[in-house]
Amino acid sequence: MQLKPPKYALTVLNTLNNHGYSAYLVGGCVRDFLLNTVPSDWDIASSALPEQVLSLFPDSLTIGMKHGTITVKQGKNLVEVTTFRLDGQYADHRHPEQVQFVSDLTEDLSRRDFTINAIAMDKDGTISDPFHGQEDLKRGIIRAVGNPDLRFEEDALRMFRAFRFSSRLGFSIEKETLDAIYKNASLTSSLSAERVRDEFVKILCSSHPEYLQKVISCGLLNRFLVPQETNLEENLKLLSSLEAEPSLRLTLACFFLHKNGFIADVKLFLTELKLSGDTIRQASEGCIILNQPEIESKADVKRLLSKYDFISVQNALQCIDCLDKKNTLGILREVLSSGECYAIKNLDVRGADLLSLGFHGKEVGVVLDALLSHVIDFPEDNTRSVLLGLAQNLKETQC
Repeated sequence: MQLKPPKYALTVLNTLNNHGYSAYLVGGCVRDFLLNTVPSDWDIASSALPEQVLSLFPDSLTIGMKHGTITVKQGKNLVEVTTFRLDGQYADHRHPEQVQFVSDLTEDLSRRDFTINAIAMDKDGTISDPFHGQEDLKRGIIRAVGNPDLRFEEDALRMFRAFRFSSRLGFSIEKETLDAIYKNASLTSSLSAERVRDEFVKILCSSHPEYLQKVISCGLLNRFLVPQETNLEENLKLLSSLEAEPSLRLTLACFFLHKNGFIADVKLFLTELKLSGDTIRQASEGCIILNQPEIESKADVKRLLSKYDFISVQNALQCIDCLDKKNTLGILREVLSSGECYAIKNLDVRGADLLSLGFHGKEVGVVLDALLSHVIDFPEDNTRSVLLGLAQNLKETQC
C-alpha cells in the first residue's frame, strides 16, 4: 500500500498554507517516505516565523524557538515546525551561534547534512529536491550537501551520522564525503560522549553492525580506543544475527574489541561512553563470561547465575551460541524450568539458622556460599535437614 503522511501532519501543513505560508515536510521523514518506510517523526519547514507559528498553534512547545523551531501539539502527536533558515558560525563544531531566517526553501535545504535528508514534499506530494537526493536514494549513496569539509567543520557529529545512515540503509558513502571524514575525524574530539554513544549504539544495532569497522578505520573513535591493524568486519557481521538490543550487541562487540587490543578495559570503555549503569554491568559481565571455560552443564549455568546479573548471563550465552553454534541458551531454559536453586535466597536455610548453630559474623556468609555451591551440584540436597547437617559438619570441621 502506498504510504501517506498522517492526518495530524497534514493538518499542520494545511493550517500554515491556509494562512499564506509555505510549508513542506522535510528531512528524514521524506527520506523514509520515499523508501516506503514509515517515518518515526514528521518534521515541517515553513516560511512562517516562530511567532507566527505560535499564533496559529498557541498550545505549542517553545524549547527550540531560539533556533526557529516550534513543536506543535496535535492530540498526542508532536510535529516540529522550523522556519526556513541559514546557520551562522559553528564555534564548537556542533551548534550554530546564531541562525538567519530566510524565505527560500532551497536556501534552507542547503544547510542540511546529506542529500538524502535535503528533500522536501508539500501536502500534495510534490517533491522539491535541489540537491538530487532522490537520485542518491536510488543509487544507495550517502553524499554531503555541498562542500563536505564545510558540513563536517560545522557539525562534527555528521561524520558519525554518515555511518549511521550507511549502516541502517546499507548505503555506501560517496568518495569525496568519505575522504572528508578521514580528513576531519579529529574534530569529533569536541563532541560530548553522550552524542558519540548514541551514534555508536545505533550503528551497532543497525542491520549492518560491521560498518563499525569503517568508523574505527576513519579514526572517529580514537578518543575512546586504541587503533589496531586488525580488521573486525567479519567478526562484527555476527552481531546482525543477534537481537538489536544494546546490551546484547555491546557484549559481543566489546568482546571483539577487547580481544583484539582496541580497548584495555571493557567497563572503563563503556563508562567513558556514558552508557547506563545497567548496560555497563551487563556488557562487562557478559565479556567476563565469554572468556571463561566452556559451559556444558546445568551446574555451569547455575554457577554463572549465582555470581552475575541474569541479563549478563543470558546475553553471554546468546553470544556463545552465536560464536560456537552451541545451545547454551537451551541449558539456561532447562535451569529455569527445573526450579533448581542457584541463589542463596533460594536455599532452604537462612542466616538465622546458622547463627543458631554457633556461626558468627562473616562465617555465616561463607557457609551459605558453601551450601549453595553444594546444592548447585546436588540440587536434591536443597532441604532444611540436609543443609543443616552439612552446616553442622562444617562447624565440627572448624573445631
